[in-house]
Amino acid sequence: MSTMRATTVRCPHCGRTNRVPSAAEGSPRCGNCKQPLPWTVDVGDDDFSEVVEKSTVPVVVDLWATWCGPCRMVSPALEKVATDLAGRIKLAKVDVDSNPRLARRFEVQAVPTLLVLDHGKTVARQAGAAPAPALRQWVEQSITGRAPAREG
Repeated sequence: MSTMRATTVRCPHCGRTNRVPSAAEGSPRCGNCKQPLPWTVDVGDDDFSEVVEKSTVPVVVDLWATWCGPCRMVSPALEKVATDLAGRIKLAKVDVDSNPRLARRFEVQAVPTLLVLDHGKTVARQAGAAPAPALRQWVEQSITGRAPAREG
């Protein structure tokens, strides 16, 4: 099954609006200035494999819940990290209440739970909220040493 879902992203460099697919090879670039775009997607039980596990760039998975205060606090920090590391990561947000299979699969005991997956394999995991600089350091340490993704 191929998902053709896409989100609209404003380029942080030139301000142009771009359509970014949930699943694609490589990483998205602005159609105007060609700079890397932040890649944030909502994902669930049905499209996790295609959007996350088949990604050619590392994916930060945010397992969260709508009722969770710390989740609402960490969300903007994660979006900042996704912007800062545009072209190097994808951010996938999973609402655990709407996607119980993924919550069970990753044995979520507390939210937010954050994972870094590289080619579908978990390379890092942490629970709880943290400020953007700490999250960025954690993500960068998690993806250091991986082979760079081919541009697609």
